[in-house]
Amino acid sequence: MKRAIGIDIGGTKIAAGIISDKGELLERTEVKSDPSDREIMFDRVVEAVEQVLRKSWTTIADIEGIGVGVPGKVDYEKGVAVFQNNLPWKQFPITVRLQEQFGIERITIDNDVYMAAFAECKAAQVKRDETFVYVTISTGISCSIIHKGSFFRGAGFAGELGLIPARWKGTNDRLEKIAAGPGIQRIAERELQVDTISTEDVFAGYINGAQEYQAIINKITDYLAQGIYTISCLLDPHKIVFGGSVIVKNPFLLQLIKVKLKNYQLPEQQHLLEEMSISTLAQNNGVVGAGLRIFEGMYEGIADAH
Repeated sequence: MKRAIGIDIGGTKIAAGIISDKGELLERTEVKSDPSDREIMFDRVVEAVEQVLRKSWTTIADIEGIGVGVPGKVDYEKGVAVFQNNLPWKQFPITVRLQEQFGIERITIDNDVYMAAFAECKAAQVKRDETFVYVTISTGISCSIIHKGSFFRGAGFAGELGLIPARWKGTNDRLEKIAAGPGIQRIAERELQVDTISTEDVFAGYINGAQEYQAIINKITDYLAQGIYTISCLLDPHKIVFGGSVIVKNPFLLQLIKVKLKNYQLPEQQHLLEEMSISTLAQNNGVVGAGLRIFEGMYEGIADAH
């Protein structure tokens, strides 16, 4: 059995796992991110790799390669983390640094959502000629598009669903500023006139039937449905899988989104409603996808998934 390391890097945590060539997650670990300095942040990545190797009783010599998911814009061909909102890695040569650190040649990097989408596409058994979209709703909102076995990248910034405009009570904003986790928290604090409230408390209030929380969640899901309708109109995908902590921990959101989305769609677009689902890989999709990219080219990986 061949093994690779998959790394999922975020602004708050770094997850690393040992992934088999069959896509099995054999071991996993997490360390806290430290975005205060670029070298300190890299040291945390190194710590995550060393920790997962120790936990799995694996040496670096047993590893085929390392796959890395990085937020923001990535030059995956040159191995450079170009730009991130939440990390100090502008133009950071992560591939070269990992090669120097661990003495391993095969390093693959990509945007973190793309890595998660690769794992989700395989898990969803997407066919070679289909269009697949993975949407993540967490501390931000983004998506990744796989069309006929290849990522659709545009000029390098495709899939930034969270950046589309949304208008909340007369103020122009972006979708992720309203409907991602921190945005939900800010809106609830403003609407409920409280100093602080967690996103978890907002969803708990909704589930318990409190009227003030109903209004907040209903409005947020309407904005999410509008965002998904943009995808429906532009791409008409065969399948959409949703991930990210906001929707994975609150799966009832998907049904609310579907109801609102149907109101926007033409009958010819409504085939999508039956092909929308929540990730079964949850928080592990980024790690698994990063590891799997070591073993498989993009086209073969998806084509073999069904």
